[in-house]
Amino acid sequence: MNGLSRYWLPVLVLGFGIFVIGGAQADTGKLRLTGGVNSIDGVAGGGLTPWAIIGTNASAGERGVSAFATRVKPKDYALDVLGVVAGFNDRIEFSLARQEFDTKATGAALGLPGLKLEQNIIGVKVKVAGEAILDSDTWMPQIAVGLIYKDLDAGGLAPTLDALGAKQHGTDFYVSATKLLLAQSVLLNGTLRATKANQNGLLGFGGTAQNDYRVMPEFSVAYLLRKDLAIGAEYRVKPDNLNPSILGAGLKEDDWKDLFIAWAPTKNVALTAAYVDLGRIVPAIQSRKQTGWYLSAQVSF
Repeated sequence: MNGLSRYWLPVLVLGFGIFVIGGAQADTGKLRLTGGVNSIDGVAGGGLTPWAIIGTNASAGERGVSAFATRVKPKDYALDVLGVVAGFNDRIEFSLARQEFDTKATGAALGLPGLKLEQNIIGVKVKVAGEAILDSDTWMPQIAVGLIYKDLDAGGLAPTLDALGAKQHGTDFYVSATKLLLAQSVLLNGTLRATKANQNGLLGFGGTAQNDYRVMPEFSVAYLLRKDLAIGAEYRVKPDNLNPSILGAGLKEDDWKDLFIAWAPTKNVALTAAYVDLGRIVPAIQSRKQTGWYLSAQVSF
């Protein structure tokens, strides 16, 4: 990625946000936290997985925008994410995000000290059926379909990914079903994601061991303690495209999971903290599980 293209996403995020905010309505009928938070891919949902809800505070007939910053700190790595989400008519969602993954000691062990993997991410989601809030007294969930396009800048790791047969760009396709049981204060979500991504795309897409799309399930549950506070858990099943490889089982990929708490002190601000377990990442070098913390702040209109 050249110097100009490296910064195209932040410029788009700024312009996109200004455009949407110009017509956004902050005073909507949406309940706090029912627009979800922004996932690490930028899409509205939980921290690790998309939900069928449309992000921002906009409801039917409105448009809205949310901006977020997230940091994930497992034991041996660090992930920073910035992004913006726009919602239109509570039916269509567009998202832009940028990830920066610091490989720390792993990069140095590979002969690439200071290596940071960067991804630009574009997401589109469309609600196709149901109303998570308005239909809370029925068993019909809200259903949405979406895609997430990722463009990876692997830096000095690119030749290694080429040798492993992993491409530096790819697209995930998903369908999500979200059900809010308002009387029980419970939100349930299930997602099926068709993907080729290795470690969410940070190690490319596909590989010599497996290069076809695989459908992976993802689950979320949240309990509303009160209107501004929720706790919950997520589980995301991952593909294992780089196992075995030239490193044997040294690139084996584990499932991701978290336990989270989300607080919305106002209708426009949400803060999320979580304990995350990302399994082993490049176990050939870092064999211990990558557990740690997740913090995210979001402002929505």
